Amino acid sequence: MANSSKAGAIKTRLATVADVPTVLGFIKSLADYEKLSHAVGASEDLLREHLFGPRPAAEVILAESDGVAVGFATFFQTFSTFVGRPGIWLEDILVLPEHRGRGVGRILIREVARVAFERDAGRLEWSVLDWNTPAIEFYRKIGAVAQDDWTTYRITGESLRRLVTGSRGREGREWGKSR
Repeated sequence: MANSSKAGAIKTRLATVADVPTVLGFIKSLADYEKLSHAVGASEDLLREHLFGPRPAAEVILAESDGVAVGFATFFQTFSTFVGRPGIWLEDILVLPEHRGRGVGRILIREVARVAFERDAGRLEWSVLDWNTPAIEFYRKIGAVAQDDWTTYRITGESLRRLVTGSRGREGREWGKSR
């Protein structure tokens, strides 16, 4: 998968298990950029297990310039009941700062879109932090439309455990039981 950009020839390829240290480095760089370094729990062992184990949870595309990784995109399959077809969720996309503005991000997102198209996905979706103006402008330029009528929810850690085990919430009542 070779593409040309303002930076010259950019090659993209699916990551392999040998790329785990590079992928983890990109994850940490993204967390730094998003001011979320404290939230990174990923390790090389976890990435090996969940990206390349018997049941891979996601895939990674690397962008390379002269054999050096300069960006990555992580994505996984979803399913839309309304569309009745699978979709692709773009979890992360990052281009190293010194390679931004050269078309590498466009090449990466185009590669993820190509995967979605080849797999007959009904949609390609992702989220972006509301303060990340450069990313928002880029997404608008490529034709993406914000889904402002949707709010993302997340449950993790102790709240997830309580939900699974049915333990009592803060008010001392069972989850799901009304007063």
